Amino acid sequence: MSGEQTLADYESKGMRQRTGFGSHPCVLVIDYQYGMTDPECPLGSAALDAPIEVSQGILAAARTAGVPVIYARVAYRPDLADGGMFMKKVPSLGWLKLGSRWVEIDERVKPEPEDYILTKRHSSAFIGTEFQQVLQTMGIDTIISVGCSTSGCVRQTVVDANAYGFRSVVVGDAVGDRSQAQHEANLIDLDGKYADVVSSTEVLSYFESLSMSSDTKGAHA
Repeated sequence: MSGEQTLADYESKGMRQRTGFGSHPCVLVIDYQYGMTDPECPLGSAALDAPIEVSQGILAAARTAGVPVIYARVAYRPDLADGGMFMKKVPSLGWLKLGSRWVEIDERVKPEPEDYILTKRHSSAFIGTEFQQVLQTMGIDTIISVGCSTSGCVRQTVVDANAYGFRSVVVGDAVGDRSQAQHEANLIDLDGKYADVVSSTEVLSYFESLSMSSDTKGAHA
């Protein structure tokens, strides 16, 4: 069964409903750190170059529209005492030590001073972090995700976002994976059950509408 057939099957069974964009979104940049984007690290992959380029446009438009940007990165103590079961399963995570280049955000999508940087130790940005509290404090109702990997940290964060009651939007061409097959399969599954998977074009149009709305309000102030 092809991806399109799978999605059509989901729809015929009452799945893949659209939750849409809310009124207070943020952009979440998941694990675009050198340990994931630089092939010199065992976890790194050049397959992320294309989605990073798309993400650059998403971030620029978000900032123009006044949409908050939050970064999530994986990083551990130098002694790896906080590695846990995740590191037992994936020992190469041991490269991602605080203070090393591998936990720095890739320069191509570098944070601005006003952005929030979240440090996590698990695949989900929610587990063991202050992420939910940050979202609540900011009044966020929609998480627009870019980053990596589609089958790992993106997926787990999106599933948890759904469970915690947030609208979740995945920018399909701004997320990536070491495996194209896993990337495509997980986008289909996420779109069917947990999130709206949309193109960067749709997100850019949404941000433009926010900017226009803000300009209109300013003109009438």
